Amino acid sequence: MLQIDNVRKSFGSLEVLRGVSLKVNQGDVAAILGPSGSGKTTLLRCLNFLETAGGGTMTFDGESFQMDRMTRKDMARLRKKTAFVFQDYNLFRNKTALENVTEGLTVARKIPRIEAEETARRALDKVGMLDRAGRYPHQLSGGQQQRVAIARAIAASPEIIYFDEPTSALDPELTGEVLSVMRRLADEGMTMLVVTHEMGFARTASNKVVFMEDGLVVEAGPSRDFFQNPAEERSRAFLRTVTAAGAVE
Repeated sequence: MLQIDNVRKSFGSLEVLRGVSLKVNQGDVAAILGPSGSGKTTLLRCLNFLETAGGGTMTFDGESFQMDRMTRKDMARLRKKTAFVFQDYNLFRNKTALENVTEGLTVARKIPRIEAEETARRALDKVGMLDRAGRYPHQLSGGQQQRVAIARAIAASPEIIYFDEPTSALDPELTGEVLSVMRRLADEGMTMLVVTHEMGFARTASNKVVFMEDGLVVEAGPSRDFFQNPAEERSRAFLRTVTAAGAVE
């Protein structure tokens, strides 16, 4: 479904991605793990063209693209097949939960408003937020805002959802409600690529782990293998650190 090869990205003299390759099949829940500064978020942003990669190829649904030479038309077309959930929710502050979910359907996808609102209500219901459809972001907790952001993502019927540390701004109780929604999506077969520091979610909900450090993929493979018998010493050291910190359920 999605494959990238040798993706590179620099900011000035700082090389953030140094040749990243990975493959995501339909139905995969792939967790991207690694220490801060390893390039995880930059990778996601390049995949959704929020940043322009300096090189590398992307193959999506059988079509191949040079990531440093993408046309606006191709970027727009591929974005319609994907959705992005940000760390900080990225909701319109002056719009209700329902309007936040509806906006992208009517503006970007030209769906008639009545149909868009029906779709938005179904998406809000799916994440347990339909009863708060008329509330504005400032009237919602962080966890509720993130669930609205997830509703906005699934309302577009994407082929894959990119999650950029969706619980990093939340306290433990609110983190649980967001992860619960993501687990339900995983159970339903939604393809997801998730940058996360939640090791328990990665271990129990993902079927694939990509471990990054210093802009490179150190190890990639089935989640069970990674957590039970990692192949690389750097992976083992990372797991020892997060286990000692109590981050693995």
